[in-house]
Amino acid sequence: MQGNILLYSGAVVAICLATFFSIISPLVLKFTIDSIIGSHPMEIPVWIENIIKYLGGRESLLANLWLVGLVLVGLTLLRGVFLFLKGKWSADAAESTAQNIREKLYDHLQHLPYDYHVKSKTGDLIQRCSSDVDMIRKFLAIQFVEIGRSVFMLIFTAYIMFTLSVKMTLIAMAIIPLIFIFAVVFFLKIKQVFKLSDEAEAEMSTVLQENLTGVRVVRAFARQKFEIEKFEKKNSNYRDITYKLIRLLAAYWAISDLFCMAQIGAVLIVGSYFAANNLLTLGTLVVFITYEGMLLWPVRQMGRILADMGKAFVSLERIQEILDETPEKTSTDKIKAKITGDIIFKNVSFSYDNENPVLNDISFTVQAGQTVAILGATGSGKSSLVHLLAGLYDYRKGSITIGGHEVKEIDKKWLRRNVGLILQEPFLFAKTIKENISLAKKEADEAEVFESARTAAIHDVILEFDNGYQTFVGEKGVSLSGGQKQRIAIARTLINDCPILIFDDSLSAVDTETDATIRQQLKTIKSETTTFIISHRINTLAEADFILVMENGKIVQKGKHQQLIEEPGMYKRVWEAQSMLYAEMNDKRGINNAKI
Repeated sequence: MQGNILLYSGAVVAICLATFFSIISPLVLKFTIDSIIGSHPMEIPVWIENIIKYLGGRESLLANLWLVGLVLVGLTLLRGVFLFLKGKWSADAAESTAQNIREKLYDHLQHLPYDYHVKSKTGDLIQRCSSDVDMIRKFLAIQFVEIGRSVFMLIFTAYIMFTLSVKMTLIAMAIIPLIFIFAVVFFLKIKQVFKLSDEAEAEMSTVLQENLTGVRVVRAFARQKFEIEKFEKKNSNYRDITYKLIRLLAAYWAISDLFCMAQIGAVLIVGSYFAANNLLTLGTLVVFITYEGMLLWPVRQMGRILADMGKAFVSLERIQEILDETPEKTSTDKIKAKITGDIIFKNVSFSYDNENPVLNDISFTVQAGQTVAILGATGSGKSSLVHLLAGLYDYRKGSITIGGHEVKEIDKKWLRRNVGLILQEPFLFAKTIKENISLAKKEADEAEVFESARTAAIHDVILEFDNGYQTFVGEKGVSLSGGQKQRIAIARTLINDCPILIFDDSLSAVDTETDATIRQQLKTIKSETTTFIISHRINTLAEADFILVMENGKIVQKGKHQQLIEEPGMYKRVWEAQSMLYAEMNDKRGINNAKI
């Protein structure tokens, strides 16, 4: 940060010096026209007059006007050097600042609660982390330093003009306040339009991101035409708003050009009249005409600066909205005790919006090494229950303890290292299979990767691939089947050797035989692991130590398989329906076999 401040300070000094040498050049021309070519008395500092005397005086300079040209070239070179330094230093500072903002944003996003990411649009977040940061970078690299240049040029040029002729200066600055007011009004207007443009671009990016992510679904349901029309609608909206932005810019530059040309015309006409009547020297007229362009340029440029500033402010506000989000609560005094797997839910209630309860008065006890199965209709609160156990959400009522420690008091990173959660929809990174499996345990060796893959019943399948464990799976594992992705996700969680495992309906993508194989492997290899299995397959649930049946956020049934199929309720209804289905399937197989 301190380094960036020094770079910006150096850039401001450099642009001021470059501006100074630009302002000096017209004064050299004035002196040459009035006092070298003309006979006007020399009105110059003593040290410059001494240099002229050393070179032979006025007559010598008149005979060697190339020396004046050499001075002008030297001033131009000095101006170019400082402009280069300004560009380099401001660009370095802007790039560094943008890098810091990106890193801060990315770091902050990593520490925001799970609930924030569930509700946010990925495309919009990408827009804020890329385009909005780039807009700030451009402003800092170009326009931020230009503010110093404009202010310095305006003050210094106006001062010199006043020393030359007060009347001409007043004429030269007559329209400047009007141009400045127009620039401020333009700034306020364009800021609003740019915010709409930025939001429209974010919506378009969201549609694009969702389409590319869900390309399989789009193709499967032949929704290409619908998706194209949806994108065209967002694209057209973005285009229309951008057109409005362009029209505002065109109007500003056209009107400000009219004002500036009128101002220069007034200076030229009045200045020529004054010069013709010996009220102004020819050299002074040249200076005023030159300075008028210099004077109007920063004022006119202020509109561009204000426009880019408006864009940068909008982008900064959008970025700040993310940074203002409260990160997940962490504390150095949180517990990092050994997690054994003994779990107690006591009168736990939870809601996402503090109004509609998702879980209501949940109580049960699990001993280390037990397997708990959960059955329930969609929306009954199954996933919410296990998400509380993994610390993805904070419960507000009741108590959840693991090994005698309240979950709220356990360090969240430590908790998630010990509670392995396998979601229904697996996510694989665009890496190799080995890299995906070892993601949770970077130091894992090849033997550990193989062992977790065997437990997940995927090892033999991986070996059949051309590149084995070095097979690149593509974005989100697009090159794999649903069952293969699910088993690799299971292997990725198993490699961490967690004392608590949660299968959030994550065995649904594999066939019943593979499901049984995985559960048998877990019993054999990880017999001390406490396991939660959410599933709608009775065959999967039946072997659990006890089963929870949930309905409308409550536990309506609890017990072992044999007990639950003998009492009225959801479990018995699901068991009867699946038993009948399996019986029909077996009958059909028998008929087919008979025909064969």
